[in-house]
Amino acid sequence: MLHHITFLNPNTDRWITFVHGAGGSSSIFFKQIRDFQKHANLLLLDLRGHGESKNVKTNESYTFPSLANDIHVVLEHLSIQKSHFVGVSLGTILIRQLAENYPEKVESMILGGAIFKMNFRSQVLMKLGMVLRFAVPYLWLYRLFAFIIMPRKNHKAARLLFVNEAKKMNQKEFIKWFQLTAEINPILRKFRAEELQIPTLYIMGSQDYMFLLSIKNIVINHSSSSILVEIQNSGHVVNVENALVFNKESLDFIQKLK
Repeated sequence: MLHHITFLNPNTDRWITFVHGAGGSSSIFFKQIRDFQKHANLLLLDLRGHGESKNVKTNESYTFPSLANDIHVVLEHLSIQKSHFVGVSLGTILIRQLAENYPEKVESMILGGAIFKMNFRSQVLMKLGMVLRFAVPYLWLYRLFAFIIMPRKNHKAARLLFVNEAKKMNQKEFIKWFQLTAEINPILRKFRAEELQIPTLYIMGSQDYMFLLSIKNIVINHSSSSILVEIQNSGHVVNVENALVFNKESLDFIQKLK
């Protein structure tokens, strides 16, 4: 089972579950815990090969459904019937996959730095990674990818946080996660085409040049259930770069769903 930690609030039975992205860990949500715990019980988990789940391994290849099922196992273990979900980067794909497989578990989705379409630059990045994944140390690749996705000076703190967390991985685990890119385009195409009737808040940085435009288009097409908040002067990891706005917008969204 994935390593997880809970922060309980005795005054409510509401749950909020946090899902980090590739190379990160639950520690990237450290700026959310204090504010969110005032309103709900919190569940933070580390995905396979990340953080304290680095020994949760399998010889099988990773798939988005299997990784989403890992989260479901934790929910069942804790007897969490329903939860709001907060995700960042690749974690947003896993939350959407969880909602596809177990819609009864997902009360709402708050997707920061959401990835729902790969633009030309990200496609080139994926192909470069596939070519080099066995040839160079994974941390070199990860540093390169982090810089390309978060290139500006004000992205530095988020970039370093993710790189430092990625150091806890190993080459084999990085390759297994990177091989998920082989199935990412068809699954994202499916997600874009099929709107789930689950309240969804996208929180994107105005400087998230690789993924923002596609989310704007999704919100137009999925207008019945989706809202977009664009945080100015922020990049891909909006919950770290502008936690104050991220927390307020997220909690306001959840409060309105009462």
